[in-house]
Amino acid sequence: MLSAYLDFAMDAAWQAGRQTLAHYQTGVTVERKIDRSVVTVADREAEQLMRRLIASHYPDHAIVGEEFGHDPRVASHCWIIDPIDGTNSFVRGVPFYGVLIALEIDGEPVVGVSYFPAIDEMVAAARGLGCRWNGRRVQVSAVTEFAEACVAYTDAGGLSKRLHDEWDRLLADTELQRGWGDCYGHSLVATGRADVMLDPKMNPWDCAALIPILQEAGGRFTDWRGAAITTGGDAVSSNGVLHPQILARLATGADGRAPG
Repeated sequence: MLSAYLDFAMDAAWQAGRQTLAHYQTGVTVERKIDRSVVTVADREAEQLMRRLIASHYPDHAIVGEEFGHDPRVASHCWIIDPIDGTNSFVRGVPFYGVLIALEIDGEPVVGVSYFPAIDEMVAAARGLGCRWNGRRVQVSAVTEFAEACVAYTDAGGLSKRLHDEWDRLLADTELQRGWGDCYGHSLVATGRADVMLDPKMNPWDCAALIPILQEAGGRFTDWRGAAITTGGDAVSSNGVLHPQILARLATGADGRAPG
C-alpha cells in the first residue's frame, strides 16, 4: 500500500509544483504573515490543489498544511504539506524552492516527497522502498572525514547567532560550504551531493517529508541534540557517519550540552 501512497504523493507534488511556475519569476506580490514570514498566491494555490487531490483520493485522511492549518478530524492517516518550502528563494527567482508532501500513519512519517519544479528534480521515499532521485535509487555519501565534508545551510545569520565561534570553526574545518538550503539542502544530503545540512529553525511541515527521505537514503535527520523531530525546531541531516561529529559541534556552539 505504501507504494500506492508514494505514487500519489509524487503526482500531487508534481502537479502543485508545475502550478507554482505560473508565478515564478513574474514579480508576484509578496505578503507578510503574522510571524513576518513571506507568502504569495502561489503558496496558497499550490496547497489548495494538493488538498483537493487528497480529499478526492483519500477523503478519510486528515491534512495539515502550512497555509490553511490543521484538519480538525482525528485520523490514523495524515498528509502534511508545504506548498513552497523556501518562499524567500521563490520570490527572488532562485530555483531551489521545493514542494513537500508527507504521509504520517499513526504519527510516523512513512512517505516523503520533495519536488523542485524550477529545476524539475524529485526526491521521493517510502519506508522500506528506498529513496529515489528522479526515479534512480540513491544513497547518502560515503564521506567519513569532516575535513572532506560539504556543509549546506539555510540561514548563515541564524547559525552564527546560535553557534557563535563554533560556526566560524565549522566553516574553516570543512571542505565546502554552500547556502540557499531549505529542503533542497536536505535533499542534497539524501542524494549524496552534500554531507551535512544545518537548519536553525523549522516547522512540522518543513520536516515531515524529509524524515523518510533521509532514513531511506541511509542518512540521519534529527534535532541538534540527536533526538527525533516531531514538531519542528532546529534540525540537522547528515550521511550518518558524520552525525556524531556534527552533533558534538552543535552542542559546543549552541549551549554546551552533550549530544544524544
